[in-house]
Amino acid sequence: MQKKVNRIAVLTSGGDSPGMNAAVRAVVRTGLFYGLEVFGIMRGYQGLIEDDIFKMESRSVANIIQRGGTILKTARCKEFYTPEGRKKAYEVLKRRGIDGLVIIGGDGSFKGAMALSKEYDIPCIGLAGTIDKDIAGTDFTIGFDTAVNTAIEAIDKIRDTADAHDRLFIVEVMGRDAGYIALHSGIATGAENILIPERKTNINAIIDSLVEKERRRKLVNIIVVAEGDEIGGANEVARLVKERMPNIDARVCILGHIQRGGSPTGIDRLIASRMGYHAVECLIEGRHNVFVGIQNNRMNYIPLDSVGKKKGTISEEWMKIVKILAS
Repeated sequence: MQKKVNRIAVLTSGGDSPGMNAAVRAVVRTGLFYGLEVFGIMRGYQGLIEDDIFKMESRSVANIIQRGGTILKTARCKEFYTPEGRKKAYEVLKRRGIDGLVIIGGDGSFKGAMALSKEYDIPCIGLAGTIDKDIAGTDFTIGFDTAVNTAIEAIDKIRDTADAHDRLFIVEVMGRDAGYIALHSGIATGAENILIPERKTNINAIIDSLVEKERRRKLVNIIVVAEGDEIGGANEVARLVKERMPNIDARVCILGHIQRGGSPTGIDRLIASRMGYHAVECLIEGRHNVFVGIQNNRMNYIPLDSVGKKKGTISEEWMKIVKILAS
């Protein structure tokens, strides 16, 4: 296999997600296997601009596959959005002789990578590290499965106390632009209603269903709300429900950043390892400026500049399942 690169670097950018460490580990050890020098960039593009870079060996990634977060840290970097910031980044890469980058992050991170590559011909490979599963071109994103399982565990516990008190709980999960965490965790926990950004929310229909369930003495109800739902989140949903049903015992629980942390599930460790391995293979084979995803259990490579957020793709079948199973 002919090598097109000699020195590669890996960074994590944007929001952290469980499994990023597994991906970093895979990139480092695959690169070393093929005789490349591998470098870690701290704090994403900010660390790249500031030359916060260190050489990585096999031991650098020992005992991290089970850890949440990212050992490389992550940060938002407004300076990198400017040509001047990207020029600083390129000068750092040139000085260190780094001729390939692996970026683990979301669509914003990939846009930055593509801009750098177009301006300075630096080969870049993108891996989707985001709990929201909102990147087109892959069935999985690193961290999604862990976030869903974290939400499921929390909602199961909430249902226990809801049952003890005959309460309505409105649980808000992450998902500013995508409702996949809400959808998956809601179905898996038997939520009576699931509110997501991809679907218009009919609050009157929800209240009518709660009134009907109250008539049938079904007093324990869980509503799972994605934070980006058009109503405005769990607190606003609770306010509207209480206006129409002042006697209902309703509580709000916002899970927040608990969904970002924790040890990654087996699925997240596996897909992160697989993606990290194939990212290095792409650089070596000369398949540059691509996004590495998995579709139908096969590796999927698409141009990095065509990667965008997945919007409005939740099928009607899913919503029908929610309605039938929650009746």
